[in-house]
Amino acid sequence: MSDVLAPESLTDLKETIKQHYSKLSKRLRQVAEFVLDAPSEVAFGTVATLSKEAGVHPSTWVRFANAFGFSGFSEMQKLFQQNLIEEAPSYQDRIRLAREVFGEDFNQQSPSQLLTRFSNANAIALGHLGETTSAEDLDKAIQILSHAHAAHIVGVRRAFVVASYFAYALRNIDQKAYLVDGVGGMYKEQASALDKNDVLIAVSFHPYAAETQSVARSALEKNVPLIIITDNQISPLASIASVCFVVKEAEIDSFRSLSSSLCLAQALSIGLAYELQSKGNPPLKK
Repeated sequence: MSDVLAPESLTDLKETIKQHYSKLSKRLRQVAEFVLDAPSEVAFGTVATLSKEAGVHPSTWVRFANAFGFSGFSEMQKLFQQNLIEEAPSYQDRIRLAREVFGEDFNQQSPSQLLTRFSNANAIALGHLGETTSAEDLDKAIQILSHAHAAHIVGVRRAFVVASYFAYALRNIDQKAYLVDGVGGMYKEQASALDKNDVLIAVSFHPYAAETQSVARSALEKNVPLIIITDNQISPLASIASVCFVVKEAEIDSFRSLSSSLCLAQALSIGLAYELQSKGNPPLKK
């Protein structure tokens, strides 16, 4: 990676990280994941504190900066500081502020207290979703969906909830939608039904299920457009997506919500309905 020129913006750096992620060593990947997940912490953290949080040796941060064309960590850090000045508060900043305002007593485990904690966390995550999701990406996804003969949706384990809702919502606006559920272990057989005039919607969160990746690769081989909902820019599906939505979900006591992903699925489905209606298709079902 010695030929990599130092990016001039955080957006460029993130894109370069995504392109070179597979070539990084294990430790540099840890830094890459931390950089993409917590940019505000990188903006003002010291090498010592960031190393502890990322679980790497301090020299790893310097090697990471060098690998992406920077003379050192401080030069790279300036991109994060500039971005923080120019953009709205990050998801991590909002979580930190909420903890200061509402408190975070981990001994508060009554149903009412848990509901309050989940409600506050989800409100922050949903606000972040609305502010960070690109209008261009939404429009592009809806155009892909509007031209597709049929939508195939795949998501396993936790992501299955989002995938199954997406299939339901699309069927409810009279669109052909097929849930790739792998009943009987038949993911490969179900994926074989994909046609280049269709679209595959893949929902995948860390640790990125092999079944979902396999179906996505089958779609890619047939030149089927891919709409991806995932939780990180370095998700293995992000690089092959026609459109990729990175969604940050609320997390309480290691339990992650699905509110933001479901909200996105709903927005895309109803957005598609309005798009079809504008072209003379039957009106929305109530």
